[in-house]
Amino acid sequence: MYKEFEYKLQILENHLDFFGHVNNAVYLELYEQARWDFISNHGYGLKDIMQKQQGPVILDVHCRFRRELKNREVITIKSKTLEVKGKISKMKQEMIKEDGTVASDAVFTFGFMDLKLRKLVDSPKEWLIAIGAD
Repeated sequence: MYKEFEYKLQILENHLDFFGHVNNAVYLELYEQARWDFISNHGYGLKDIMQKQQGPVILDVHCRFRRELKNREVITIKSKTLEVKGKISKMKQEMIKEDGTVASDAVFTFGFMDLKLRKLVDSPKEWLIAIGAD
């Protein structure tokens, strides 16, 4: 029903903590990096958000850490919208190691906010296209 997006990246030294694996807070940054990539590539990047004064805001996240990610590993972040209900949407993202192992998964609940009104509004068609929910 919804389009899936893939984003490849390599784990770098600045992603690591003192244990030599990815720091827990960095997982959220990497998930966000993947989201910016596909929304920008599908017509609703930062320029559009600033111009229209409307964009996504994260309302909730449930993130699981299932396997370690270590320095210089190449991973793929898969992202897919799960549902859109008016002003609120849910998206699942997974970090997949090269051997197919899921290192992390997260479900993000987000709203679509009008920055002038400072409240959630219904998602416009351009946004739905950007998140693969058109």
